[in-house]
Amino acid sequence: MELADKAVGFLLSYISLSIFTYYTFWVIILPFVNSDHFIHRYFLPQEYAILIPVFAGMVLLCFLCMFIGYVMLKSKKKKA
Repeated sequence: MELADKAVGFLLSYISLSIFTYYTFWVIILPFVNSDHFIHRYFLPQEYAILIPVFAGMVLLCFLCMFIGYVMLKSKKKKA
């Protein structure tokens, strides 16, 4: 089980680092590269650099509020 936990931890770390590197390159470095350069084919338009994190944050906030509401309702029923 310990080996599986380490593998999952490594995989999550690798995915997080990859997303961070991709996003950082996309937002910080790519605007300074000529628009006709081949590297632009691997990235979405700049508008999505704001829309994707905002949408993900809103979804996360909604799920967090639903979870807190569920826990509050469950604990209220338990007391009564």
